[in-house]
Amino acid sequence: MVVRWAVKIARVNFRGTITYGLLEGQGVRLAKGDPFRGLEPLERWIPLKEVKLLPPVQPSKIIGIGLNYRDHAEEVGLPPPDEPLVFLKPPSAVIGPDDPILLPPSSQRVDYEGELALIVSRRAKDITPDEAPDYILGYTCFNDVTARDIQEREGQWTRAKGFDTFAPLGPWIATDLDPTDLRIETFLNGELRQSSRTSRLIFDPFGLLAFISRVMTLLPGDVIATGTPSGIGSIKPGDVVEVRIEGIGVLRNPVRSYLVPSSGTA
Repeated sequence: MVVRWAVKIARVNFRGTITYGLLEGQGVRLAKGDPFRGLEPLERWIPLKEVKLLPPVQPSKIIGIGLNYRDHAEEVGLPPPDEPLVFLKPPSAVIGPDDPILLPPSSQRVDYEGELALIVSRRAKDITPDEAPDYILGYTCFNDVTARDIQEREGQWTRAKGFDTFAPLGPWIATDLDPTDLRIETFLNGELRQSSRTSRLIFDPFGLLAFISRVMTLLPGDVIATGTPSGIGSIKPGDVVEVRIEGIGVLRNPVRSYLVPSSGTA
């Protein structure tokens, strides 16, 4: 399988202005507009070190898929599903590259889950898998951070996966990318913890998009996280998690404790 060359679209903060740009070498060429209605590249090129990379989209919703790698289902002791296992994460959970994952005091075990995510390009309802590529803007890295003890205790996944900072996304969107056989890896403090290929997904991105569109209307910028391979593990303050996907790049996030604000008065 040959990975096609992909344009990479970044969303950045440059000197207080939030804008989109196209990745060129070690910098970003700023652009007018947005990737959903059209981007017009400008002459100005800015080194990456001079911009703050932001989450590449602001989704109305994040759709997660559980147990979508057979090896992950085996490691958690559950049978592979007969159809996609769908859940939602709130958009308030989204953070971008290098933003900290904050560990809530209500959980004693929080896990990383490196995933490939697709970005919806336009309104999608009741589409077919063959139509799905026309509704995908591109792909990015995702970390489906999960409070594992809460998930196991409650059975419901919303609180376990919905804390603020539990949806790292980025670093940019790779377009014109074939998602069917990409290397996906997760590193914890530089040590490889997850390694697989998207060819091992039980339900591929095109089928997932079609399936979900028959449940809910998808809007431009919505995110579908396609599931995590085996090798999940816990994180603690001071750790650094990196999700690396072939043809896209690296999503890096440090881990910190969440400090509950004092209720006292100054």
